[in-house]
Amino acid sequence: MNYLQLHDYLKDRVSFDGDRIPLEGGMSVRNHSFHSRHAALLPDSHGVGEPAGDVLDVADSLVGENLSFTYHVFQPDGVRKSKGMVLLFHGFNEKHWHKYLPWAAKILELTGKTVVLFPIAFHMNRAPATWSDPRLMHAISKRRKREFPDVLHSSLLNAAISTRLHGNPQRFIWSGLQTFHDVRDFVELCKSGDHPLFEKNPTVDILAYSIGGFLSEVLLLSNPGGLFSDTRLFMFCGGPVFNRISPVSRFILDSEANVRLYSFVVEHLESHLKHDPKLLAHLLDDSGVAFRSMLSYKFMADFREERFRKMSGRIAAIALAGDEVIPPYEVENTLKGRSRDIPIDVQTFDFPYPYKHEDPFPAVEGIADRVDESFNTVFRAIGSFFR
Repeated sequence: MNYLQLHDYLKDRVSFDGDRIPLEGGMSVRNHSFHSRHAALLPDSHGVGEPAGDVLDVADSLVGENLSFTYHVFQPDGVRKSKGMVLLFHGFNEKHWHKYLPWAAKILELTGKTVVLFPIAFHMNRAPATWSDPRLMHAISKRRKREFPDVLHSSLLNAAISTRLHGNPQRFIWSGLQTFHDVRDFVELCKSGDHPLFEKNPTVDILAYSIGGFLSEVLLLSNPGGLFSDTRLFMFCGGPVFNRISPVSRFILDSEANVRLYSFVVEHLESHLKHDPKLLAHLLDDSGVAFRSMLSYKFMADFREERFRKMSGRIAAIALAGDEVIPPYEVENTLKGRSRDIPIDVQTFDFPYPYKHEDPFPAVEGIADRVDESFNTVFRAIGSFFR
């Protein structure tokens, strides 16, 4: 199957229904449940900007979908327990896995490793379905346009996340830390030998896209319990510190939410920490220090670059020349450092068809051959890195 055929086949075939879904190509999808033990990290308040009675008017710590959820595992046939895994982390404000299913299948084909599609807090199936309801989100977007006449790129696709982060920008940190600890717990479970699909102490590599790169870098920079000491990280359209990305897009964040978020986590975070002892406490441990080092290019740059240098042989990235959300030069600025002397392999590709950050491999007929060639070029590089 070419990319378009594979995309459409997996989109129709893969779901969260059932424990095992057999697929063509000598693989199957297994669905496993996970319960987060870190609800206490999340805000109990609803946040300014979420009117009472609004579908978004719910305390984060009470969002059941975010606490107990199911994740997909692509596993090769004939293997009861795998010796190696690739964790696949998605981008910001994503609501379904369709784009990533061909990625997972291709990684398995090229490496033989089991691929785990692990969702970030309040994304994918970790968010209530109402937050993706077109009618409801269109109404919320219209409200934001009335309240903020100069807002750019407000849409039904980003209305929920824009409203929630505009009302309470701390959510970016708390949900990020929850995801960090969830991934740590998951990897600990697998390393212990207690996960039914993995042998004890499997190898753990990561393919990260977009904001998933940020999460992955925090995991490797802090390396909790030595869990990621040997992890190889490949980032596609990801890698810069937070203040060097441009997430204003109808698919990601509107401009008002972005300004509010940037103000909190970059410009005034140190001031906010003086008045928020809970947040300060969580940003002083290893995970918090790593998180803070990835927020701003100049802040804690020596710490960040020293650690990247030590693990440079285990990190690689591909950026896209036409990516306006995560430009290639910002990937290099962060990964290669201020002096551009950290030997992390960063390649820049440019595809021979119209694409954007949110959709690097459009699943459309007219350009199917060119997309297939680009997809295979990217994933041959990724597969070679992980073998």
